[in-house]
Amino acid sequence: MRANRVVQTMLEHKSIRKYRAKAPSEEVVRTVVRAGQQAPFASQMYSVLVSRKRTKNPFRAPLLFTICIDSYKFERIMARRGWTMATNDLTLLFFGIEDASLMAENMVIAGRSMGLGSCFLGFAMYDADRIAKQYSLPQRVFPLVQLAMGYPAEDPPPRPRYPLEFVLFEGKYREMDEELVSKAMQQMDEGYLEQDYYRRLKAKIALEGALKESFDYQTYSWTEHICRKWGQWHPSPDELIEQLRRRGFDISKTKGRAQGR
Repeated sequence: MRANRVVQTMLEHKSIRKYRAKAPSEEVVRTVVRAGQQAPFASQMYSVLVSRKRTKNPFRAPLLFTICIDSYKFERIMARRGWTMATNDLTLLFFGIEDASLMAENMVIAGRSMGLGSCFLGFAMYDADRIAKQYSLPQRVFPLVQLAMGYPAEDPPPRPRYPLEFVLFEGKYREMDEELVSKAMQQMDEGYLEQDYYRRLKAKIALEGALKESFDYQTYSWTEHICRKWGQWHPSPDELIEQLRRRGFDISKTKGRAQGR
């Protein structure tokens, strides 16, 4: 199947953190976004912001896209049809996450097919209020993820992934026995260590509290890294709930039944 150019493009995906100064043409930018639009969707509940300020963009990338969940313009359409939003914001956000995520992935694939590299920046949601002020976003628009993009100035290998048997289950969910879990951990950790990934990025996450460090860069790899993220960060949802509230989304509120025309 690697002879299939689309599949090959997807299998060779890698995050790029070094970019050439050359800026993609306007045609390339519009093609990337147009390809993003053609992703599967529930309501096309997204908008895309772009910054070409290379000196301010992460990794000095020529392009920084911010993909947003956008209920604002959809609610404008509803108003034209004589409807108001009845769907609760939590459900709306889940559908918006699907729409925006699928669009972003299509943009990555389209960009790579034209010689561009990219890197997802997943914490835009915690910076939503600042991004909203930067781009003058109306209420009901929520920045979900950012995407640095440009022509690569590096060519790292694709990052490891779990074994397929750890991901694909037929008929029922597979029992997570110790052998299977260990195999999955080993494949991820050995792959990242072989690439010297975390040492090159100096990306070890510090331990918090009374926890004592027992890893160096010869042993610190993906499973320890990801466990430190989700074992230490953001125990309370309050910060994210506040970011949503400031953007006009209340995930705890039940809405009244909308009336149509």
